[in-house]
Amino acid sequence: MVLRPPSGGMFRFDPGTLWLDLLVSGGPGELAVFETLHTPADLADWTALSRLRLDPAQVHVTDVELLAGKGLRDGLWELARSLTRARPVRPELAALVDAAAAPPPLAPRVRVTGSGFRREWTLPATGTQLLSTVARDVVDVLTGPYADRVRECGGDRCGLVFLDTSRPGSRRWCSMERCGNRSKVRALRERRAP
Repeated sequence: MVLRPPSGGMFRFDPGTLWLDLLVSGGPGELAVFETLHTPADLADWTALSRLRLDPAQVHVTDVELLAGKGLRDGLWELARSLTRARPVRPELAALVDAAAAPPPLAPRVRVTGSGFRREWTLPATGTQLLSTVARDVVDVLTGPYADRVRECGGDRCGLVFLDTSRPGSRRWCSMERCGNRSKVRALRERRAP
């Protein structure tokens, strides 16, 4: 994903999994300044930016599904913060994920390409299918081999959350070109200071 923070500039950010892709669309409290999901069409547009890469014209989201999507996203922010800060996860968050995962998700399909195969999704799709797919991704991550690798960026005042899928499990930054570089420059200045 290419993010453009309010402070200016832009940088590439890979959250590592679908449910963390959703978190960059805004959130509760202090995250409201980043809100991008104002209309049902905004949630459909998000699908093109996420790792799903859907055609937004083929994703039909209702007002009710938009509210459900924002509620799920806000709950996922709380879940992510609990995981990254080693706090207990409230059972209500698991119930929220379970309820969203219960309906049928997007249906995957395989496409043959010149170099192998590519996953696509059966369209058109509904907002409910989209939210089920996101919630099922939460279940897959939290019950899979990377369950303990949900991380918060180590950059000052960043707060982006990602899944560390690196082999050694030592990723610290949302992006090396942004927070990683800033941290290295700060450390260099501190070493050179008298």
